[in-house]
Amino acid sequence: MLEIYEMPGHLIRRLNQVTVSLFVEETSKEGFDLTPVQYAALIAINSMPGLDQASVASHIAYDRVTIGGVIDRLVQKELVRRETNPNDRRARRLYLTEGGTETLQKIRPIVWRLQEELLAGLEHAEREQFVSLLRKVAEHANEKSRAPLRVDWQQ
Repeated sequence: MLEIYEMPGHLIRRLNQVTVSLFVEETSKEGFDLTPVQYAALIAINSMPGLDQASVASHIAYDRVTIGGVIDRLVQKELVRRETNPNDRRARRLYLTEGGTETLQKIRPIVWRLQEELLAGLEHAEREQFVSLLRKVAEHANEKSRAPLRVDWQQ
């Protein structure tokens, strides 16, 4: 057995590969054309209407430079709209369109079902412990990231 099979970083990377693959495969079967990052951005915008791009990036721990392309694609798909911030004409506030709200309502149960599928090998208590430990590790390592999460982890 290769030593990498005992390394958390390698196992986390593999789990991310599986997660992205499942997300794209299952959501596209249902007619959706979204990436996990686009889904996260929709969740953030839905939860806090009027966020700007930099705030979306901070809330989903995504690079501020590349979030612009993510938002551009969501606007092109007519899931998000930009509005000028009356307090800062250079800034744009982000809101879900009707189509974005509808898409989020329909895709959310699919994504939650995928979470269950991803953790199917664990008992209920193990799932809770696993997610708790993942949050703890991610929170501890947050500042080492190129795109740290900039919100309270307890929310």
